[in-house]
Amino acid sequence: MPVEFIGYIGNHNASETIARSGPVIDRSHIAAAAAIHENGGFDRVLLAFHSTSPESILVSQHVASLTRRLKLMIAHRPGFTAPTLAARQLATLDHLTDGRIAVHIITGGNDQELAQDGDRLTKDERYARTNEYLDIVRKEWTSEKPFDYDGKYYQVAGAFSEVRPQGPEGVPIYFGGSSDAAIAVAGRHADIYAFWGETQAQAADTINRIRAAAKPYGRSPRFSLSLRPILAETEEAAWAKAERILARAKALRAGERLINVNVRDGSQRPANEGSRRLLDAAAQGSRLDKRLWTEIAALTGASGNSTSLVGTPDQVAEALLDYYDLGVTTFLIRGFDPLEDAFQYGRDLIPRVRQLVAERDNAVPRVEAAE
Repeated sequence: MPVEFIGYIGNHNASETIARSGPVIDRSHIAAAAAIHENGGFDRVLLAFHSTSPESILVSQHVASLTRRLKLMIAHRPGFTAPTLAARQLATLDHLTDGRIAVHIITGGNDQELAQDGDRLTKDERYARTNEYLDIVRKEWTSEKPFDYDGKYYQVAGAFSEVRPQGPEGVPIYFGGSSDAAIAVAGRHADIYAFWGETQAQAADTINRIRAAAKPYGRSPRFSLSLRPILAETEEAAWAKAERILARAKALRAGERLINVNVRDGSQRPANEGSRRLLDAAAQGSRLDKRLWTEIAALTGASGNSTSLVGTPDQVAEALLDYYDLGVTTFLIRGFDPLEDAFQYGRDLIPRVRQLVAERDNAVPRVEAAE
């Protein structure tokens, strides 16, 4: 099965090792990142969402205007836009981009961040609301006649949309969240379930949990894994590069703490299950499986995509293939140097993985992870 590669376009040039400078929306950076990803053979790019960040749908419109082939994965948080309106917004953008968009549903596991937008629901209540939200979104995309919906969080009467996604199934829905409440909603709604770079054993467990949750609905979602590859010409050089990245990240965080005492570190247990799973992996050691590196996750409290595969392009490609064998067919990869690393991935890593997958598929039938 062909693999999909998703990159990342931030609103400005910044990472765990690069301090943000310049405008909040740096159009020069966005344009450069869009060109690098499109020319580098990425299938999509993620446009992220946070309670304090620029609005992801609007940034996605700008990226779409700068590109011709590159697809978009728009992070979207349910609960702040009416689901009928969100469905029409996404369907409209789907037409204006010739079908290049997907939506990444992130319900949110951090109560403090959600409160910044006025959301006071508990985590389980938020996922229950997301379930209703996506029920309505899909109905808005597919219903041939006006429909009613009477839920706990949403009630609509005579809802109908004149604009629908171009594809018969609607806009692809990526879904993130690792709690039991999230898994239940993912089983019902996710077309592609997205999770962070866990160990192979953890990934197999996650995949099996999602498949079990989807089975009652007759659904078979695909899987996306997020990682931060660190590449060099030799394995020794790659590990040395990882250590330099860690040193820069520690120095930057030390400076940030002088300004903001709330900067999270590994000593603070995060509220969301996905981060806790990465920290559980980090507690096993800094180097796991073949070349999974957990130091940045440990340093940051796993506050996002923060584990890496370290090695030569061939070694990292082979490590990605191990996840492919478990059932992962999408890889979301971004670097600590957003532009330079994206260029290197497109030149050195993506073609190798595609070749290995083609060779593997031609040699043996694909074996899915155990049910």
